[in-house]
Amino acid sequence: MDVSLTPVAVVGAGALGCFFGGMLARAGAPVTLIGRAAHVAAIRRAGLVIESGAGKQAIALAATEDMAAARGAALVLFCVKSTDTDAAARALAPHLSDAAIVLSLQNGVDNVERIHARIDNQVLPALVYAAAEMAAPGHVRHTGGGNLVIGQLRAFARPGRSDRPLLAAIAALFAGAGVPVRISEEVEVELWTKLTLNCAYNAISALGGARYGEMVALAEIRAVMTDAVREVAAVAAAKGVRLPDNIVDAALKLADGMPVTMSSTAQDIRRGRRTEIDHLNGYVVRQGDALGIAVPVNRTLNALIKLLERRTTAS
Repeated sequence: MDVSLTPVAVVGAGALGCFFGGMLARAGAPVTLIGRAAHVAAIRRAGLVIESGAGKQAIALAATEDMAAARGAALVLFCVKSTDTDAAARALAPHLSDAAIVLSLQNGVDNVERIHARIDNQVLPALVYAAAEMAAPGHVRHTGGGNLVIGQLRAFARPGRSDRPLLAAIAALFAGAGVPVRISEEVEVELWTKLTLNCAYNAISALGGARYGEMVALAEIRAVMTDAVREVAAVAAAKGVRLPDNIVDAALKLADGMPVTMSSTAQDIRRGRRTEIDHLNGYVVRQGDALGIAVPVNRTLNALIKLLERRTTAS
């Protein structure tokens, strides 16, 4: 393990924050989870429970509600919802050491830029191809996948310095915890590819209360997903990002590895929380409008989730 990347703080210890933080802690890294009161209390009492197909395991690690616990961390896993990026980055900024690295494990394509607007530290994007849900306070259930893709956005690359050694060290840290990591030289394309998958699955899973395997098994839903994907690809191309030629097939095949997964949007709706739809299908709608590209399927999915949110979001 590269000691220069520990201790680790997890800002936003929800399902994915708990999963990746727990995996690192299980491998011996000093990890502090920063999250909601109910999760913190449960973890302090009985450890973080990680459940997967291999069974359940309780992992002892630090947990707190206090953002100041990020002070002294060498690596910060930034796992808050995209709707909370600005507020969380602002709260985190005073507690970061100058050398701390921030790794954004978030949905959407503009979080690194938004974090950079609040803090001066190096911020790197990580694309998460894993599914998890909170089964109970302090209890995360891993339902599929488990790998990361990391890289450096060209807009934030440091002149005259290579980020490759740092990316390799981050990959090694996670690999030592059983989390495969791929380093990408085209992380902008990777971010838009992940956005495309989110736009294909998240809203439909929430609207239908459906798991990914159920969705792709229905021809009518596959057709809607295909149209949503093609719209995102058209917007990406207009912004100078060419997605893989097989993006439609790749999107539909995602369900093969995550057949029982329900989207994070569906989980938010079920818990009466605000979703990230503004940073998924809603983002595509705004970009499409700005570029003069019609995105009717993404517009419809965005609108329907907003309507559902009005009925389910706690006041």
